[in-house]
Amino acid sequence: MNYHLIDGKATAAKIKEEIAEEVNRIVAAGGKRPHLAAILVGHDGGSETYVKNKVIACEVCGFKSTLIRFEDDVTEEELLAKVKELNEDDDVDGYIVQLPLPKHIDEQKIIMAVDYRKDVDGFHPINVGRMAIGLPCFISATPLGILTLLRRYGIETSGKKCVILGRSNIVGKPMAQLMMQKQYGDSTVTVCHSRSKTLKDECREADIIIAAIGQPDFVTADMVKEGAVVIDVGTTRVPDATRKSGFRLNGDVKFDEVAPKCSFITPVPGGVGPMTICSLMKNTLAAGKKEYYK
Repeated sequence: MNYHLIDGKATAAKIKEEIAEEVNRIVAAGGKRPHLAAILVGHDGGSETYVKNKVIACEVCGFKSTLIRFEDDVTEEELLAKVKELNEDDDVDGYIVQLPLPKHIDEQKIIMAVDYRKDVDGFHPINVGRMAIGLPCFISATPLGILTLLRRYGIETSGKKCVILGRSNIVGKPMAQLMMQKQYGDSTVTVCHSRSKTLKDECREADIIIAAIGQPDFVTADMVKEGAVVIDVGTTRVPDATRKSGFRLNGDVKFDEVAPKCSFITPVPGGVGPMTICSLMKNTLAAGKKEYYK
């Protein structure tokens, strides 16, 4: 089968252009330029890269951005004080606390302290709850990015069987909620995870597979039916001596053998990844416009 490659990089670039045009109109009409802040704790390589890319995306979209750095030994109290400060800063429309945080800090406590009206990551229980019942809210960036790709590529989801691999709070659970809801996926959804006994059988029946299980090359050709749509969320660093960095990013899907069976498939890198940052920009624009919360 000739598959279509879902180009997240090109789609994200197009959306950022659209956002930049809208920001120009807002500012030209005397409105406020959206402002995104990010808190980065420590020097985790992956987090450093993410945050750097977010700052670059802000420039492209015409946003104001602020990066707040703390060392690994920052106390929970200091972090909570900074969160409170950002909550009260009228110039900051939205902000993120880059996860993971050091072990001595209670991540859930930090997430709960973020003002849900500025929670552009969509992790606060109020946003998660509103999403679950279909109310307007900030939807976490990766699921929103996947929905956007499905829409932009005109992929039919209504009435389709969708299998989601993984049950994380960041991807698996919200993705399942959204694919089930009438206004988004309108699909029949099955969630599989490491304990699922019939995982391969479920996948073989799926029209759409969304793989977010965090295991490189987990999805193989024998798990995919002809004509399926495969969305690969996985990004695991695997050693690769041929690369200057010494590693490459590997998805959850064994791309070379799965792709020929698909109608549509996302690559890694260049698929879901760029859409995640672009969705954060969409949420920041919505925060700036007070679209969901006055």
